[in-house]
Amino acid sequence: MEQVFRAAAEEIATGKEMVVATVVKTSGSTPQKPGAKLLVRADGSGVGTLGGGCVEGDIWFAASQLLKRGGKAEMRDYELNEDLAAQNGLVCGGTMFFLLDPIREPQKIQVFNEEVLAAYDGGTPVAVAHLMKIPQRSDLTVGSRLLIRENGSTSGSLGEPTIDAQAVKHARTLMAMGKNDYVTTESGAEFFIEAFTTPPTLVLAGGGHVSKAISNIAETLGFRIFVVDDRQEFANSDRFPEAEQTLVSDYESAFDKLQIGANSFVVIATRGHRYDATVTAAALRSPASYVGLLGSRRKTILIFEELFKAGFTMEQIQGVRSPIGLGIAARTPEEIALSIMAEIVAFRLGGDGGKLTIDQRLINKAAEKAKQQHAGVESVGID
Repeated sequence: MEQVFRAAAEEIATGKEMVVATVVKTSGSTPQKPGAKLLVRADGSGVGTLGGGCVEGDIWFAASQLLKRGGKAEMRDYELNEDLAAQNGLVCGGTMFFLLDPIREPQKIQVFNEEVLAAYDGGTPVAVAHLMKIPQRSDLTVGSRLLIRENGSTSGSLGEPTIDAQAVKHARTLMAMGKNDYVTTESGAEFFIEAFTTPPTLVLAGGGHVSKAISNIAETLGFRIFVVDDRQEFANSDRFPEAEQTLVSDYESAFDKLQIGANSFVVIATRGHRYDATVTAAALRSPASYVGLLGSRRKTILIFEELFKAGFTMEQIQGVRSPIGLGIAARTPEEIALSIMAEIVAFRLGGDGGKLTIDQRLINKAAEKAKQQHAGVESVGID
């Protein structure tokens, strides 16, 4: 998404019209999820993706036509049934809902775009809400937008103070991790709200083999990476070239030297029990949303006993993920790293870490359909 906002900044600077298409809601299996964006320029070129295939092609064409013929923002739904998906080489079947938002006066969205980019670049989080559906006999306008800042101040409006207030309240639950949601109000108005913040930050306490393997995976997932160790040879840019910061420090004071927020995830993998306990205590005092401890169940219980003695509450200690990672029977540092990052991604995005295996009922349906088609071919041959 960030690339779409950076491309929009270029169009705003030159005063050129554009259309931004955003996936705002989905049901079933779809090639992209809410928040995916495509910017279509006046010359027909674009930035971003809605998942490719027929979906993206049709929305791209609709956006181009909207630029040519004029028109206001609109919400469109796109049903991707099994047959249509198969014809276009896709393996999905569901419904996608889009906002097609023509930007005819780019300077009017400049503040919105600048503050979103500032959030991506390390500034305070912001959220942007778009009105998607209006109640009957209402003079509200689809596509109206509201910028919401972390301190509760706003720019723009969805058209009514009560709807704006609901959006501001909802934004607070989304800002920390840059999530989005589709909201239906009691009045019947509907809005899509998406929050923007810095990329997620991974703090690796301990620079050993597992942390090195974790860092390699985290880089590909777009995490900012901080590495802390009290040994120079395990916390340096040669060992962790992908890390934004490597810090040689005692573990007790290290967290005071790092930029840690709600969108931060801490993995504790030091060289010993004593250090693990110190780091876990420091991590629990930080605003990080996720604290994970690498080690056996026995070591974890011993550390928990120390934390209870230090005054940490049951709720705080229950928040520590340990043993860390999903159960994939990992053994090597690389396998352990994979299980840990899978758990962190699931935690961040709201996944449950369960299997995605298709239901047997659907497999039976596919077998039956193939059987019927085969029988039809045979009957034609006999005739």
